[in-house]
Amino acid sequence: MKLRHHRGPIFTVPYGQLGAVENMSRDWVIDKMSINVTYDIDLDLAKKVIKQVGKELAADPEFAPNIIEPLKMQGVEQFGEFAIQLRMKMMTRPGEQFVIRRKAYALLKKAFHENGIKFAFPTVQVAGRDDAEPAAAARQALKLVKGAPPEEGT
Repeated sequence: MKLRHHRGPIFTVPYGQLGAVENMSRDWVIDKMSINVTYDIDLDLAKKVIKQVGKELAADPEFAPNIIEPLKMQGVEQFGEFAIQLRMKMMTRPGEQFVIRRKAYALLKKAFHENGIKFAFPTVQVAGRDDAEPAAAARQALKLVKGAPPEEGT
């Protein structure tokens, strides 16, 4: 039996070695997507925005023929250290989910920005012992720029 991978290579498998065969190119695919948002999010607004993006995708003549069920929010997947993870899904024709997903992410970024919904990402905050230390470091940097030697002990 010859099987072609979606990226091109052909695999030849002797019939005697065949076990269960999974066909992922038939009928439909459910594509699940996750995004991280900040903890101050209005979940109802996010759900409405995601639903609107799903409608926009389903109305686009380029994507509509390949969308079986539009993008919708399934809910909160988990609470993370720095984000709330939202889960979404859509049903598409097999092989088309990749290009539709890319477009969905682009539309989500734009729609979230327009509605004040922020994506979450890990950050690091660095703090000194007091306000005097950063000022001292800035003075030393300025002296170096002007060509003066740094003070002892810095």
